[in-house]
Amino acid sequence: MAVNVETLDKLERKLTLELPLEAIQKEVDTRLKRLQRQVRMDGFRPGKVPLSVVAQRYGYSVQYEVINDQVGRAFADAVAQAQLRVAGQPRISEKEGAPEGVLAFEAVFEVFPEVQLGDLSALELEKLEASVDDAAIDRTLEILRKQRRTFTPRPEGEPVQDGDRVTIDFEGKIDGEPFEGGQASDFSFVIGEGQMLPEFENAVRGMKAGESKTFPLAFPEDYQGREVAGKTADFLVTVKKIEQQQLPEVDEAFIKSLGIEAGTLEALRDDIRRNLEREVKFRLLARNKAAALDALAKAAQLDLPKAAIEAEIDRLVEGARQDLRQRGLKDADKAPIPRELFQQQAERRVRLGLVVAELIKANDLRATAEQVEAHLRELASSYEQPEEVVRWYRANPERMAEIEAIVLENNVADFIFGKAKVTPKAITFAELMGQD
Repeated sequence: MAVNVETLDKLERKLTLELPLEAIQKEVDTRLKRLQRQVRMDGFRPGKVPLSVVAQRYGYSVQYEVINDQVGRAFADAVAQAQLRVAGQPRISEKEGAPEGVLAFEAVFEVFPEVQLGDLSALELEKLEASVDDAAIDRTLEILRKQRRTFTPRPEGEPVQDGDRVTIDFEGKIDGEPFEGGQASDFSFVIGEGQMLPEFENAVRGMKAGESKTFPLAFPEDYQGREVAGKTADFLVTVKKIEQQQLPEVDEAFIKSLGIEAGTLEALRDDIRRNLEREVKFRLLARNKAAALDALAKAAQLDLPKAAIEAEIDRLVEGARQDLRQRGLKDADKAPIPRELFQQQAERRVRLGLVVAELIKANDLRATAEQVEAHLRELASSYEQPEEVVRWYRANPERMAEIEAIVLENNVADFIFGKAKVTPKAITFAELMGQD
């Protein structure tokens, strides 16, 4: 087999493969003889069909299979001989003008790039820090109370207040015409919890049961409903029912209902603190890791293989379709999903994957069995039955591979922070949790 590798572009290569027709025909004959012993045809006993008849019926398909197999093996041998790392699937086509007795093919493909890692000691990184204070515990306790709240009718004549659940009818029009999603009957929401646009809540706040009001509402330019984004609608709202919330007392019964056997406020607050500290740790780890990996990727120099980007876009599009299917959208497989929406995300993922892989290889970073076990145990500790969670992960190699990948990423981030110029940055608990 003659091998000729040509550079077409930065990462694109062309490989010429030449296969002797004699070897191809020999393999075709071997397979046809094997097929002869198995094939059944009317008028012939099993295994007694003449080879010429078998060749007439199956010769073309067998030859096609043989050529595909031999081209595939020849390509694999050639790239191994040339020490090339192929990115994506090659585009293989027959080449004209081959010497007599030879079939020639051209394979055009991309190779993975050489990655030049930047100087990690020159990186400047902020490392976020946060802690759990009493205010965070108080806020979480209020959330727990709200999750178990009840609603009772507000006394007749009293206006709507923050925290009240209102039941309304409403109808919106733009330029005098109704629009899709702009009307509802017996619609309920809680005032002051951001379920509706602020202008809508402000209009309902202070109304009394039985009252109606018309008011204008300007939809934001980035509103999710594109047909009304940036437009102003006139809404007619009628308040049908007002209910005030009743928060449970933080007593022994309430505390025990949360799984705190001691039934004391101190035990509840200790449990909340432990859970919040665990959440803070994971969130800080995720944000700091993302910052470190982004800095690493920006500092590196490499060309991105188009085939890898296209493959990543395929995965992202399929993920979007899967999400649509889970949401119950009919014909999700036919829904138009523009590939360009995922271009930037795919490029980032490919770039980051190549750079991180190079850093791991260059510095022999790995996830140890002890680290994987520790991370698994810590992850499981947030559940009521940790051992069941541990067994669930261990029962599936793919799930354990996910744990190992997370640990490896954490090791990479630690390595980067250990080399870079790091400035601690304190943020509040609310900032970390996105509650501001």
